[in-house]
Amino acid sequence: MPNADLAGPQPPVLLALDVDGVLTDGGIFIDHAGNEIKRYHAADGIALRTWTRLGLQAAVITGRRGSAIGHRLADLGVPNVIQGSADKGKDLDELIRITGVPVGRIAYMGDDWPDLPVLRRVGYPMAPANAAAACKAVAKFTSERPGGSGAVREGVEWLLGILGRLDEAVRLYDRQG
Repeated sequence: MPNADLAGPQPPVLLALDVDGVLTDGGIFIDHAGNEIKRYHAADGIALRTWTRLGLQAAVITGRRGSAIGHRLADLGVPNVIQGSADKGKDLDELIRITGVPVGRIAYMGDDWPDLPVLRRVGYPMAPANAAAACKAVAKFTSERPGGSGAVREGVEWLLGILGRLDEAVRLYDRQG
């Protein structure tokens, strides 16, 4: 976990994510009827659910549109979803307006060039292992796992560690501990 010890000045309260290459492995499957199919990792889903169960906010800014994205994020209880983003920096401003969270308290995981305007501004820029070199260069945290294979889980654990809430998160599931 390179740069895992570098935290922002204020603790994170909003986790925002890209989808393709972060929550998925970046593969895009389209069936014979034109429906898009995506593969998500269960550990990333548990991490997002845990994040929100702890009273923290979650969001997505993605360049693609699709019902698969909407279904998965609704299932995970992610309320702030911006699909079809042509300018992620502009959409970050919209997310800040909607949530009232200052940019320094936002964590964002992105993997490719369109994510750079967000990664350069947020307090907690993160990248999966398979991210473009330019994204890794600005990230304070780079996961060991690639997108779609538990990278978000690693990022959430890093953030919860910064917040001093990782043990609390584990206790949500391990009632004996």
